[in-house]
Amino acid sequence: MLLVWKGKEYQLGATHQEMRRMSARETLRSTLLSLLEEEMGQTFALPQDDQDLRETLGLDSVDLVGLVMRIEREFRVRLSPEELATVKRVGDLLDLMEAKLVGHPDVPSSGAGAPEASAP
Repeated sequence: MLLVWKGKEYQLGATHQEMRRMSARETLRSTLLSLLEEEMGQTFALPQDDQDLRETLGLDSVDLVGLVMRIEREFRVRLSPEELATVKRVGDLLDLMEAKLVGHPDVPSSGAGAPEASAP
């Protein structure tokens, strides 16, 4: 985005929409941190996109299953094995969560007040 002020041009780094997306991603990252800490029973630094879930964060397959189950409950989404097969890093998981939540933009991070599944 280009800003002109007092006859000078300034290039701005992010549009309003990009800033909203970054804010939503950071909210997801914070929620992911809370779920991770609940699952593991220990504290972690805020995870960065390039961190490997297994190597850097030290998660094994059982830990990952538990974390995925917490994510699914928190956001009332389903993450398929095929989707999860592509997830290696924190950024991959955040990307997948963002894509899933596009259809559920009003689901609060606490899970409270989230839409109930309809009975068949």
